[in-house]
Amino acid sequence: MRVFAEPWEARAFAMVRALQDAGLVTPTEWTAALAEEVRRAQDSPAAADASYHHWLSALESVVAAKNLATTDTLSASRAAWARAAHRTPHGDPIELHPDDFDR
Repeated sequence: MRVFAEPWEARAFAMVRALQDAGLVTPTEWTAALAEEVRRAQDSPAAADASYHHWLSALESVVAAKNLATTDTLSASRAAWARAAHRTPHGDPIELHPDDFDR
């Protein structure tokens, strides 16, 4: 049985663990952030299939709240990933290039 449906889910999980291992986010803070994200999404029709999307949103929220990255940086990273995904043929690994961040 696969725990993660996509590689990005494993990476998001690993980022949370790394933040906790570095002492930047406590397990209590993480649990509260994830619970809040799930609570906010409960009214969404896609909520049942979006557990790691909630995880990612909670991760972004915690990173911004702790001033580990600005919301502008998170937004720029999200846009860069979207550009890279758009140009990548289906099934190929997505690769970020420096110019993905220059827009």
